[in-house]
Amino acid sequence: MISLLRVLRYLRPYRLLAVTTLLCAALTTALELVPPWLIKIVIDDVIQARQTALLPWVMAGLLLAYGFKNLSASLRIRFNNMLEQRVVHDLREQVFAALQRLSVNYYENRSTGEVMSRVSSDTEHVERIFIDGLEGMLTAMLTLIGITIMLFALNWKLALLSMLPIPILVVSAMLFTSRVHGYYHAIRRHAADLNAYLQDALSGIRETMGFNRQAYEERRFGVLSRQYSESNLKAMCLWSVYSPSMIFVGSLGTVLILWYGAQEVLQGVLTVGELVMFLSYLALFYVPINQIHSVNHMLQHALAASERVFDILDQPPDVQDQPGAVPPKERLEGAVRFEDVSFHYRPDVPILCHVTVAIKPGERIALVGPSGAGKSTLLKVLLRFYDVCEGRVMLDGVDVRDLPLAFLRSQIGFVQQEPFLFNGTVRENIAYGDLAADQVQIEAAARAARAHEFIVELPNGYETWIGERGVKLSVGQKQRVSIARVLLKNPPIVIFDEATSNIDTETEVKIREALHVLTEGRTTFIIAHRLSTLHDVDRILVVDRGRIVEEGSHETLLARGGLYTGLYDAQFQV
Repeated sequence: MISLLRVLRYLRPYRLLAVTTLLCAALTTALELVPPWLIKIVIDDVIQARQTALLPWVMAGLLLAYGFKNLSASLRIRFNNMLEQRVVHDLREQVFAALQRLSVNYYENRSTGEVMSRVSSDTEHVERIFIDGLEGMLTAMLTLIGITIMLFALNWKLALLSMLPIPILVVSAMLFTSRVHGYYHAIRRHAADLNAYLQDALSGIRETMGFNRQAYEERRFGVLSRQYSESNLKAMCLWSVYSPSMIFVGSLGTVLILWYGAQEVLQGVLTVGELVMFLSYLALFYVPINQIHSVNHMLQHALAASERVFDILDQPPDVQDQPGAVPPKERLEGAVRFEDVSFHYRPDVPILCHVTVAIKPGERIALVGPSGAGKSTLLKVLLRFYDVCEGRVMLDGVDVRDLPLAFLRSQIGFVQQEPFLFNGTVRENIAYGDLAADQVQIEAAARAARAHEFIVELPNGYETWIGERGVKLSVGQKQRVSIARVLLKNPPIVIFDEATSNIDTETEVKIREALHVLTEGRTTFIIAHRLSTLHDVDRILVVDRGRIVEEGSHETLLARGGLYTGLYDAQFQV
C-alpha cells in the first residue's frame, strides 16, 4: 500500500489531466446504466403494453447511449494513456538521476544487468499501475457504486440477495493478495538474475567462442530461464484457482436473484421487464467485481516491481557533498597531499595503512607495486569514489571532502587501463571531455593525442561508429581517443593507468608522445605496469600492502636494491 501511495504522488503535476480522466470515466459509467432501463421499457411498455410508438424513440435512445458511452470511453483511454506516459517518464528520469548520484560502491556490488532490470523492466511493470491498474480500478469502482444505487432503487430485497457473495469475495481477495505478493517478488528477482546473466554472457561472447563454451552457457541460461518460468507458474497456478472460483461465487448471486425474482413475477410483485432490468444490472455488477480481482492480480506484480524501483530512489550515496560545500573561484594548481590515510572495503582487510605523501603541482608521480598493493585504491580516494576511513586527502590545502564532488572531478582527468568508449562516434567520445567543444577543438585534442592520423583513415572519419565499448578500435587506438578526451577536458590533475596489453612499438611510441603532451604542466599519477617506461617521471612511489615502502627516481631505487629492484629484475629476467 505504501508503494502504491508513493506511485500515486507522481500524479500531482498532472491533476487536471487526472480529473479529466476521472470525469470521462464517470460519464462512461453513467451512460452504461441507461441501456438496461431502456430494455425494461421495450419489454413492459412496447411489447406487453403494445405502445409501439415508443419503439423508435427507445431505439434512438439506445443508439445515443451506446455511441456517447464509447466516445467517452475513447476519451478516457486517450487521457489516461497521456497521464500514464507522463508519469512513467518522470519516474524513469528520477530513477536514472538517482543512479547517477549513487557511489561507485553501489555498482561494484551489483551486476550491470541487475541494475538495468530495475531501470527498464521494473519501471515498465510500474507502468501497468497506470495503464490497467488505476484506470481499471477507477472504472470498476464507479460502475459498482452506480449499479449498487440502481439495484437498491429498483428492489431492496433483491439487492440484498445480490450482496450475499460479497463477503466471500472480499476475504478471498485478501488471502490471494497476501499469497501472490511474495510470488511476484520472486518473479522480479529471477527476472533480474536472468537479465544480469544475459548482459554478462553477451559482453563475454568472444571468450565463450574462444573457449568453445557455447553448450555450457546454454545450460546456464536454461537453469536461470527455468527458475524464472517456474516462479511465474506458481503465481499463474494460484490465479487459475482463484479467478474461476470468484466467478463461480459471483454467479451464485445471479442464481439467487433469478430464483427469488421469478417467484416475485409469478406473484405479480415484479414485471418481467423489471426482472430483466435487474438481471441486466446484476450482470454489470459482477463484471467490475471480477475486473477488480484481475486488477488486483496485476497490481501485485506491479507493486513488487515498484518496491525494487523505490529501493534505488531511497538508496543514499555513500559519498556525497558536505552541507554548504562551495567550489573555489579559481582553477586548482594541483598540489596533492595524503595525510595519514587509511582505507578498507572490509574492516578485517585493510587496503591502505597510514599513507602520508605530498605531491607538488605539475609533478609526475609513478605508482608501482605488486598486484593488490593499493595503487588504484589510493587514486580512488583522491577521486572520492570512496571516502577515506582515517586521515584526509588534500587538494591545494583543502580536504577533498569539503569540495563539491562535481568540482573535484572536473579538476581530474582519468585514463583507465582499459579505456571505456561509449557506443557512438569517435567525435562524440572525444567531445565527452567538453560537451561544448567544436570540431576544431576536438581535432586539436586528437592531434595532440596522436589519434588524428588513424581517425581520418576510418570509414567515416570522426563520424565513424565505433561500437559498444569501442570494439571496432584496437587497444592502442582506444587509449589515444581516451587521452584526447582528457586533453579536451584540460584538468590540472591527470591519472593514467598504463595498459599492460601487448602493443606494437610504433603504437607504444605514439602513446608515450601523447602521454607527454597530456602530462605537461599537470600533476600526474601513472599506475605503471611496465617499469621500463618510468625514466621520465619525477618520482616513483613503491606501494606494498597498503603502504609506501620506497620513493625516489628510477636510478635511485635500483641502486637501493629494495622491492623496486626485485620488481624490475623479475620483469626483465631472461
